[in-house]
Amino acid sequence: METQPKGQATAGTVVRVVSGNFLEMYDFMVYGFYASAIAKAMFPGNNEFVSLMLSLATFGMGFLMRPLGAIVLGSYMDRHGRRAGLLLTLALMSIGVLLIAVTPTYASIGVLAPTLVIFGRLLQGFSAGAESGGVSVYLSEIAPPGRRGFFVSWQSASQQLSVLLAAVLGVALRFTLTDEQMNTWGWRIPFLLGCSIVPVLFWIRRSVRESHAFEMRKRQTVGEIFSSLAQSWRTIFWAMMLVSLTSIMFYLITAYTPTFGRVELGLKPIDTFYVTTCVALVTFTMIPVMAAVSDRIGRRPLLIGSSLTIALVSYPAMTWLVAAPSFTSLLLVEMGFAFLYATYQAALVVTLTEIIPANVRGTGFSLAYSLSQAVFGGFTPAICTALIHVTENKAMPGVWLVIGALFALLSTLVIVRGNNRHVESLSTGAVS
Repeated sequence: METQPKGQATAGTVVRVVSGNFLEMYDFMVYGFYASAIAKAMFPGNNEFVSLMLSLATFGMGFLMRPLGAIVLGSYMDRHGRRAGLLLTLALMSIGVLLIAVTPTYASIGVLAPTLVIFGRLLQGFSAGAESGGVSVYLSEIAPPGRRGFFVSWQSASQQLSVLLAAVLGVALRFTLTDEQMNTWGWRIPFLLGCSIVPVLFWIRRSVRESHAFEMRKRQTVGEIFSSLAQSWRTIFWAMMLVSLTSIMFYLITAYTPTFGRVELGLKPIDTFYVTTCVALVTFTMIPVMAAVSDRIGRRPLLIGSSLTIALVSYPAMTWLVAAPSFTSLLLVEMGFAFLYATYQAALVVTLTEIIPANVRGTGFSLAYSLSQAVFGGFTPAICTALIHVTENKAMPGVWLVIGALFALLSTLVIVRGNNRHVESLSTGAVS
C-alpha cells in the first residue's frame, strides 16, 4: 500500500488537480451540444444530414488523437511527474478551445474553416488522451487507505460538473437568443467562456505538488516504460474493454441528448437542455456516493450489477421512449441511465488505477481509456445518427448501448477477479 505525507490528500488538493479536467470535458460537451449549429456555420453542404454528420464526425475525430496523446503525454507523466504532465495537457487543451472559438465561418473563409475546427479538435483530443488518466492516477496516489475509490471518483465528478455548467449555459442562451442568433454566433459564447477561465485554471493547477508515490519511485527511461507497457498488453486490452460501456453511455446521455431530442424526438431544444442538466446533477451526486460504496463492498459487485442491468433494460427503455416521445419520458429514461452510469463509472475509474502496473500507471491508464474513447465513445453521436438513418429505427442507440454493456460485463468477469482489496494488490504487477 502506498503511503502519503500527512495532509497531502486534502479537498484543496483534489480541487486543484481536477480543475483542468473540468475544462477538458466542458469543451467536449459544448461541441456536442451545439453540433448542429457548428455544422451550419463551419461545414459545407445543403443537406442537413450530411452537414450534421460532418460535424459529429469531427467531434469523433478528436478521440482518434487520444491514444497518441496517451502514449506521448502519458509517458511524459511517468518520466517527469504528474504535475508537469497536467500543466502541459492544460496548455494544449487551451489552444484547441481558442481555435474553435475564434475561427471564422465557412461562408467567410471557405474550406479553411472546417480545417481549423478539425485541427482544434485533434489538438484537444491529443491533450485529453492523458488528462483524465493523469488526474485519476494522481488522485489514486494521494488517497488515504480505504478511500481510494472516493478520491478517484472526483475525476469523473468534475466532468459531470462541467456538463452541468454547459447545460445551464445552454438553457440561459435558449432563453435569451433566437434560433437564428444561436446558429450564427450564439454557439461561440460557451467556447469563449471556456477560454476566459483558462488563466484561472493555470494559476490553480500550478500550485499542485507532485505525488509522494511518484517521488519515491525510480525514474524510468522511455524504453523501460514502453517495455513494461508491452508486457502489460493483456491488462491494457481488458481495461480498454471495461471502459467501452462508460465511453458509449456518457456521450449518449450527455453530448448526444440535445441532438437526439431535437432531431429524432421532435422536442424543444430547451427541454433537452433541462434533461441534460438533470443528468449532470444525478451523476455529479451519485458518482462519489457509489465510489464510497465500492470502498466498502468492492468494485466487482458494482461493475457486474450495473453492466448487466444496462444490457437488459437499454433497448426496451429506448423503444418505450421513441414510441411516446415527451419531455417526461425522456427525463425518466435519462435519469435511469444516469444512475446506472454513475454506479458503473464510480467503480470503473478506480479499478483502472488498481489493475495497471504502478511503473506504467499513467501511460497504461491513459492508453486504455483513450483507445476505448476512440473506438467506442467519441463516435457514439455519429454512430447513433447513422444507425437511425439506415434502419429507420429511432431506438437503435439502445442497441449500441447494449453492445457496450456486454463488452463491459465480459471484461469484468475476466479481469476483476475479487473484491477491491484483491484488485488493489494488482497495482504492483501485471495481470496475466
